[in-house]
Amino acid sequence: MASTAAFARPELLQVAESVARDKGIDRDEVLQAMEQAIQKAGRSKYGQDYDIRAEIDRKSGEIRLLRFREVVESVENEPTQIALEEARRLNGEAEIGDFVTDPLPPLDFGRIAAQTAKQVIVQRVRDAERQRQYLEFKDRVGEIVNGLAKRIEFGNVIVDLGRAEAILRRDELLPRESFHQGERVRAYIYDVRQEPRGPQIFLSRTHPQFMAKLFAQEVPEIYDGIIEIKAVARDPGSRAKIAVVSRDSGIDPVGACVGMRGSRVQAVVGELQGEKVDIVPWSPDPATFVVNALAPAEVAKVVMDEEQRRVEVVVPDDQLSLAIGRRGQNVRLASQLTGWDIDILTEAEESERRNEEFHGRSQMFIDALDIDDVIAHLLVTEGFTSLEEVAYVAREDLADIEGFDLDVAGELQERARRALERRDREYDEKRRQLGVSDELAALEGVTPALLVALGEKGVKSRDDLADLAGDELIELLAPFEKAGIKLAPEEANALIMKARAHWFADEG
Repeated sequence: MASTAAFARPELLQVAESVARDKGIDRDEVLQAMEQAIQKAGRSKYGQDYDIRAEIDRKSGEIRLLRFREVVESVENEPTQIALEEARRLNGEAEIGDFVTDPLPPLDFGRIAAQTAKQVIVQRVRDAERQRQYLEFKDRVGEIVNGLAKRIEFGNVIVDLGRAEAILRRDELLPRESFHQGERVRAYIYDVRQEPRGPQIFLSRTHPQFMAKLFAQEVPEIYDGIIEIKAVARDPGSRAKIAVVSRDSGIDPVGACVGMRGSRVQAVVGELQGEKVDIVPWSPDPATFVVNALAPAEVAKVVMDEEQRRVEVVVPDDQLSLAIGRRGQNVRLASQLTGWDIDILTEAEESERRNEEFHGRSQMFIDALDIDDVIAHLLVTEGFTSLEEVAYVAREDLADIEGFDLDVAGELQERARRALERRDREYDEKRRQLGVSDELAALEGVTPALLVALGEKGVKSRDDLADLAGDELIELLAPFEKAGIKLAPEEANALIMKARAHWFADEG
């Protein structure tokens, strides 16, 4: 290989060191950017077709400018290739596939070449800086950061974090909150994305986890893991609820979060522009957790519906407005905190509904079994809600009701069975009138009442049912729920799979 032309430029290393330090990137990345810039200027001078490469010695700052040509049998591209015979005149050991290098004289940077070189260096340094920012902040999602408001753009706050800029969008600010240039900003990193214009760091002051992290900073027991924040629900700038649990039975989680004379919670409230915070104890029992979440309202009774994840809460009459809260805020936040849909009734409303249900069921038994109201009331009081229960319960259970004996129980069961047969015949006649097919009626698990409900909703054949999804079927049957016609999600899916069974049989 021929000797290369070299000229020392120790000041290049000093410049690279300075840029690397200012931008927080590796010195080698700056030197690579310089090499690329010199290379680009070299190609501008000697021809774009040539394979010209620049090298900067990492110790002395020497710049070498070389032309590379690949050794080939037959030259097709003269600027970048050289025949084996000619290559061996330059280097006796050259083989096919090797590269022969020719030194090029030092570049006298003209104004345009220098400008081009500067643009390349600036771009490469900027790219390296962006990559460094992304790598630094992508693992910091979920942290609280402090910065200064650098500028305001259309209500969005650009925040200077020292080594990067972040954006706090207008919809991530608390209501009526505004920042001015130079003001301190404390916010939560909820996302870091690599975008064409560089990494974007997104901040929030409304995110529920911003409040959780603020408490972790103010309450050492949370930071140490003794107290755990299980859930947070916020109406930003107005009110919030936070559920906490202690791993140490000797430490009250609510008291620890409130602090001496409310000092800890007040520090959080102050950062959140006066947002009121309810701190409630978390419980693994959903009913207890719902009661806690509705604080400060008192709860008299809770009725859970596990399948629908709904809970009915009964409160004293004078607690209704407190339980619901202004514009429904208290019950809405409690629902978000617990993950359950919450319906609130007063004791008077619940008593009225219970009376309606009692009289409704009593009347149903009076009409269907041809009995007087005393016997009907006894059945309802003992918890019987349907003809099926009366017809198929053990006779001894009926006979145990005060004033009943085995003969009375037997007669009631016989009347209940006859009433069910009559009702089923009526349903069967109605489903035929609606055009519901016998194939659909023959499916296992389909009751006559269900067939009528399906027919009224236009589901009249096995394929009509098979085309539905489970949630669609449940939604179709929603209007018939009060009549006792409803399916759990697993029942709906199982019924649809039975309706589809013939599709797979046909394929076989």
